[in-house]
Amino acid sequence: MTDDSPTEIVQLRNFVDGSFVDGADTFDKISPVDGARVAVVHEAGQETVDAAVRAARRAFDGRWGLTTDRDRAALLRRIADGIEARFEEFVDAEIRDTGKPVALARELDVARAAANFRSFADTISSAGLDSYLTDTGGGRSALNYAVRKPLGVVAVIVPWNLPLLLLTWKVAPALACGNAVVVKPSEETPSTATLLAEVIAEAGAPSGVYNVVHGFGPGSAGEFLTRHPGIDGVTFTGESSTGATIMKEVAPRVVPVSFELGGKNAAVVFDDSPLERTLDGLTRSLFLNTGQVCLCTERVYVQRGLFDELAAGIAERAKGLCLGRPHASGTTTGPLISQKHRAKVMSYLDLAVQEGAEVLAGGGIPELGEDLAGGAWIEPTVWTGLDNSCRTVREEVFGPVAALIPFDTEEEAIGLANDTEYGLAASVWTSDLSRAHRVAQAMDVGLSWVNTWYLRDLRAPFGGTGRSGIGREGGKHSLHFYTETTNVCVAL
Repeated sequence: MTDDSPTEIVQLRNFVDGSFVDGADTFDKISPVDGARVAVVHEAGQETVDAAVRAARRAFDGRWGLTTDRDRAALLRRIADGIEARFEEFVDAEIRDTGKPVALARELDVARAAANFRSFADTISSAGLDSYLTDTGGGRSALNYAVRKPLGVVAVIVPWNLPLLLLTWKVAPALACGNAVVVKPSEETPSTATLLAEVIAEAGAPSGVYNVVHGFGPGSAGEFLTRHPGIDGVTFTGESSTGATIMKEVAPRVVPVSFELGGKNAAVVFDDSPLERTLDGLTRSLFLNTGQVCLCTERVYVQRGLFDELAAGIAERAKGLCLGRPHASGTTTGPLISQKHRAKVMSYLDLAVQEGAEVLAGGGIPELGEDLAGGAWIEPTVWTGLDNSCRTVREEVFGPVAALIPFDTEEEAIGLANDTEYGLAASVWTSDLSRAHRVAQAMDVGLSWVNTWYLRDLRAPFGGTGRSGIGREGGKHSLHFYTETTNVCVAL
């Protein structure tokens, strides 16, 4: 498919125990580009979710539970090959759901999906475990060594902003460790999780290892899954409030959770920063994927000597972004995910003005012609005149918006950046190497970048503090969540 307006309405069914099954009900998937219906999604009822969990348990207790690290690493590499063999199908599915530019879907979402499986194949193939020789006195000793075991059946709940990337970021380590999974993709982005089911089955995974249940949260598949007594762990990426709800659901059963939640990420720009390089980096960190990335920057603290020049530059960059259909030449920026989300973001645009913001760029809904009038479009927006007391600066907007705020000293900048309930990511921009290390380490976040943004080594720890999450994923850090360890002590 190369047309942004497909005529065929895709049927997206649940995937349970190796087969696609109808749902108890259906709902429409609406394109955020133009408001057209692009898919009919089968919503999983309680019985379907129960069947998926039971299928995962049978797989875990059966042949899948007997596989070795080498077996599972080989499977993950075949899955990566399968994604690449159907690369354009995944690109089309991603675009159908999100409306993001085709270059972004290719270079970020689908390419990273294949890389995630290969990375965790390498991790599980090389990961070691602790062993200690303990002196017990009297010339004797004991050998202590750890054994890693999978959790069992893991619920994987993923958001709509980077649906395939974040799905594979969780499914790959879960399978590498020997778990079976039940995936609940966002109702806004059901396509790639469904297509991945075909690839995983074709790669040779036993039935029940990978299951997909479609639906919503409360009173639907999300609630049915997190409440299910057959779930041994929950990994979730999404809003902080939803994470809190999931935690309440699983707390009575003491089910382990891994949460990557919201953020109100800061950039700290010192007046010795190279202007063009900093503008390039900030343009990405503010507006990539229409600001719908958990790591995107919404607060930019700029040292006063550079403030006016940088504010003018960012405003010019925002105005220069090209909004349009995913396959259109020159498109840099897609729509928000839905009309509902646009209404939320617009409410913050209105609030910012009420709080005294001076709008340097954007601030409204663009005029893109009648054929796109039904889409969830919004202008990339830059404000000044706000401070940390404003709701707009304290609450996550999750759109292409940024508040520019001046500071004078390094200590003031650190205090302003850390004045938040969130703690996911930050970036520091400076030519002073010592200050770069000092300030980056002082950020109360899980990820701290210097003179760059969104540069990732998949082996490095990923996660946040405070309202931004619990736990770390990435490389061996993912193995800590997806497995339990047993220490064996042998008296020698």
